[in-house]
Amino acid sequence: MHPLGIIVNPMSGRDVRRVAARASISAHHDKQQQVTRLVLGALQNGAQEVYLAREPFRISERAVENIAEKTRIKMLEFKLKHNAHDTVTAAERMWAAGCRTFIVLGGDGTNRIVARTCPDAVLLPLSTGTNNVFPQMVEASVAGAAAGLICSGQVPIEENCYRCKQVHVECDDGTTDLALVDAILLKNDQLGSLLPFSASNISQIFLARSEAASVGISPIGGFILPCGTEDKFGVKLQCKEDADLQIEVPISPGLYNTIGIESCNRVSLGERTKVMGPGILAFDGDREIQLGEKQSVTVSIRADGPWIIEPKRVMKAAVSLKVFQRRIQ
Repeated sequence: MHPLGIIVNPMSGRDVRRVAARASISAHHDKQQQVTRLVLGALQNGAQEVYLAREPFRISERAVENIAEKTRIKMLEFKLKHNAHDTVTAAERMWAAGCRTFIVLGGDGTNRIVARTCPDAVLLPLSTGTNNVFPQMVEASVAGAAAGLICSGQVPIEENCYRCKQVHVECDDGTTDLALVDAILLKNDQLGSLLPFSASNISQIFLARSEAASVGISPIGGFILPCGTEDKFGVKLQCKEDADLQIEVPISPGLYNTIGIESCNRVSLGERTKVMGPGILAFDGDREIQLGEKQSVTVSIRADGPWIIEPKRVMKAAVSLKVFQRRIQ
């Protein structure tokens, strides 16, 4: 039995893609209400303690101010940097406090940070970001209940969760990074830009998940060679603007682009591919690494990511185990 950690990215669902595309806005009040229901669902279903972290907009703090079980709620405080490092610090502090199960409110990028910080964690990713391939759309009361059942040990992890795939990137200098959904090489792009990708700039794509019913980079592969969360392979694409095969994909919510596909192939788990610069490497939508003319990285897809909670599957298991049944003696 371990405490539950809930990590909230206050800025997810609020960036420039609301202007550049037609993504919806995730308001602070909506997140606050979600957190309240998550905490109540978790405490009702076995979680003994829930850890939260203060952030600039006091979303988590306000979410729990009227909950009766105050002694079971722990609020972490630390000096904020007002960037992605705050998510790293929250995950590190919660892990140090004994949390092994986390609910993450954010997009692909937020979940990527938590997965990179706590690679052996059990995650329940809830969508509040833009493209939302990795996070799930689940009512917060149910999500909290599922996380409570897992962190309390009432439902076994290995039989009822799955270990997600990750795209691993190894640089020539020995540094590494990863993506939970997609790693792509961009040409003629800018490091750190938050604008949606231009289809003409996409050169190579590596997908841990290649899903047609999604938005962003994943459906580029999903429209040709689908690959789900538990399939034992990944997908690699070579893109070229004037290629014979052309597909139209929602590169961001409500924003469709035409992209040329030169090749699309399965990649075996663990298979290593060398990618040459120049270009920008982006991970789950975030432009992170600039490659020079003669620089290269090695990319592989492996099923070594965090364990992922699927609430429907966990709740079904709990019913089979008769967790919800109480007999009066």
